Order: sequence, then C-alpha cells, then structure tokens
Amino acid sequence: MDTQKKLMKLNLESKPMLLLFMTPILFSACGKDNYKMEKQITQDFTYNHDLDNNDNFSPDDKWLVYDTRTEAGGIGANGKIEKVHVETGEKVVLYELQQNRAYGPGVGAVSYSHTNNEVVFIHGLLNCTPDKPYEQWRRTGVIIKDDQPGKPIFMDARDISFPFTVGALRGGTHRHEFSGDGKWIGYTYNDAIMKKLEDSTGLTHNLRTIGVSKKDHPVTVTESQDGENFSGEWFSTVVVKVVPNPVPGSDEISRAAGDSWVGSSGYLKSDGATQRARAFIGTTLSKNGEQVDEVYIVDIPEDISIPGQAALEGTETNLPAPPKGTRQRRLTFTANSKYPGCEGIVRSSYGGSMLAYIAKDDHNIKQIFTISPWGGEAIQRTFLDSDVQGGIRWHPKDHRLVYVWQNSLVGLNIEGGKNTVLTKPTQNPPKNPVWSHDGRKIAYNRMVSKDGNTPTMQIFVIEL
Repeated sequence: MDTQKKLMKLNLESKPMLLLFMTPILFSACGKDNYKMEKQITQDFTYNHDLDNNDNFSPDDKWLVYDTRTEAGGIGANGKIEKVHVETGEKVVLYELQQNRAYGPGVGAVSYSHTNNEVVFIHGLLNCTPDKPYEQWRRTGVIIKDDQPGKPIFMDARDISFPFTVGALRGGTHRHEFSGDGKWIGYTYNDAIMKKLEDSTGLTHNLRTIGVSKKDHPVTVTESQDGENFSGEWFSTVVVKVVPNPVPGSDEISRAAGDSWVGSSGYLKSDGATQRARAFIGTTLSKNGEQVDEVYIVDIPEDISIPGQAALEGTETNLPAPPKGTRQRRLTFTANSKYPGCEGIVRSSYGGSMLAYIAKDDHNIKQIFTISPWGGEAIQRTFLDSDVQGGIRWHPKDHRLVYVWQNSLVGLNIEGGKNTVLTKPTQNPPKNPVWSHDGRKIAYNRMVSKDGNTPTMQIFVIEL
C-alpha cells in the first residue's frame, strides 16, 4: 500500500463505506445516459430562489428553504424567506417584510436546523434608513419556526452602548449555520464599534471574524429608542482572534471566514472525547509580507460565558474576545508552495476526521484537498485538468462529496478516489449544492432563462 493510500485509510472514520458512485473510465466517456435525471423544483421565472451555500433541507427532507434576493439588490433589498416542497412544488412564505426598501432592513442566507422545524437567517436592523442602510455590521440572526411563520425570534442580542453586555454582540452576524444537534449556531461577524473606530481614525479595525451562539441562554439588553440595541434568545460570543496587522510569518490572522462546523458534533480527541469546533479560512502574512489564506480550526468550549484573556463583550477600542477554553490552530502552511493559498468554505466530513477545501496544485489548477483537524499533511483528492469551480459538500453519512467542475456536479468517493459526473454540463453552472439528510438527494441552483427573458435562479434536485 503506497503512502497516499495509507494516509487516506487512516483519515477515514471507522464506519463502513457505501460505494454509491460508479466511475467512468474518463470524464468525457460519461454520456447522457449516465447523468442523473434533474427535476426543476421551482417554476416561477420572475424571481430568484437562492440556496446560498447553506443547509436548506428541512429535517424530514421534504422542504427546501431559500431567499429571493436579486442580483442588483442583494440581501439588503430582499424582504422574503420562502420554502418549497420537494415533491409537489408547493411554496410557503415563512417570513416577509412588507415595507422592505432598497436600503433594508433585508433578509437572506437562510438555513434549516438539522433537528427542529425552524430556520435561521440574516435580518437587517429594523431602523434602516437611506443614511443607515443594511450593512455587514448592521444585521442580526433571526429564527422562524415552521409552525409560526412571520413571528421572528431574535437570536443574537445587540448592544453598541458602552458599557457593553456580556453575551451580546455589537454588529452583524452572517451566514448562520446550526450545529448538528441544533443547540449552537455559528456565523461570520463584523463589528459596528470597530467600524466606527476605523472611520474616526483612518486605521484598519473593521475585521471579519467568527462567532457562535448557544441556545437556551437568553441575553437581556436595555433596548434603545433608536432600535440599535435589543435582546436575544441565545448567548453569543466571538471565538476567533483577528488582528489588523499580523506579524509576517506568524500564525496571526487579519480575517476569518469560509467557516463551518466540524463534524455533526465535533471531532474525536486522543482521549476519545468529542471536541466541538469550527474550521475556517484565515488570512495570514507570509515572511515576505504577502497575504496568504490558510485553513484554521478553533476548538470551542461547552461553556462560552467564562472570559479568556480579555473582555467577552469587548471594549470601545477592541473586538469582543474569545472565551476561556477556545483554541485557535493553523492547519495548512502553503506560503512556501509553488501556488500559495487555500479558498472556499472549509467543509467537514460527518464524523469530523476530514476537512475539505480548495487549493492549487503544482500545475496551477484548483483541486480539492483534505486535512485532518489535528493537522499534518494535506491530501490531494482530485487530479483534474481544469479548475474545481467550488461547491464542496459532504455526504451526511459516508465519505463521499460533491463539487462543481466544468459546469457539472461531480461526485467523489474519497476511499477509492473515484469521480462521477452527475449532471450534464450546461451554459450556466450549478451552484450551492446541498445534500439531503438521508443522503439520497442533492439540491442546487442554476440560472435559467425562459422565452429569452432575464435568467433567474431556480432550484433543481437529483436523486442518487
């Protein structure tokens, strides 16, 4: 057994593999009879149905949730969250801002819980005006239960009035993602206080980082008349440390994004315990002072209410600080490679033993790599002759993933390294693939034009 196969075998969780994907000898040999049959779920060509790289299947796999943003207006100009029934095409409006304007408040980037019939999404501040529009640092997370449409539950509390509130944040949470057990939500974060400091000093302070919120720990904030401060039903904190000017050649980072949960409940430590964590892309500086994006992981303690080295709630000159017990680690070191850098959303296998991401190989082609949450050598998983376009998503129970390549969805069996082209190449590539919880369906977006009109984003599903 060669070294790569040994590493692949060591990286697999112990659960037996179901070899679903059949592999053509060559990609080009996969004819139309081999493609999976596509079913277009949405049929209204007057507006978009954006899955946005989220967890869109309901727990029973019967519904897909999405937002209706336009290309020009984005989330700020969008006022509606909908779901569609996978079999019947029935649509239900879960939430709608009747008086939404181009400047906000705006809603979007919606995800289902894996365990409960509820969704979470970005919600701009209710006090939006043309002078104070939807912004990265002016938004929050809202939860809607399926059986209570239109009734918002504000997840993360917001307090921008000094002294700040422990458990509240001070700006904007984004791309919310439920943990596998439904008890946590992770997201990227931008801070209004740091944005204000940046505007007043001309120095860089508005840095994107990552936060988490924990269920069943409400946070009370004295609500302000201007609508800037409000309470939340979950306890929130920043978990990743970022700095404006990382020391060249160090593990310090100026930006954290492209994040997702590790495993359905974490990854296994050497003592057999499960460690909750989020993996992400962190922006470093090489020894030569060049920005290089690398894969990182942050271990998250079960109790996020205990301060670490600085105030959880932040100060007027510092971001909220990670709680005691967080451990931020760099996993990749590509600065000295021929083509440095990593990209995409770092996606974890179901058991947490492998983290997948995109990086360039020695031929300057974007490929899929995996690395263990403990670090070590990365393993190249694809050996394509043109770039992987993105969309990496893992099967919920097996070591298989799907990605976009040459305007098609492609399945990859990790153990055997076998690839299968699943959908026919089209002019507009598939986007935002997401597996159903039972692993039998993949939903995705594609821009579609009808009768020569402007293309709109529609939802498709294939069965495996």
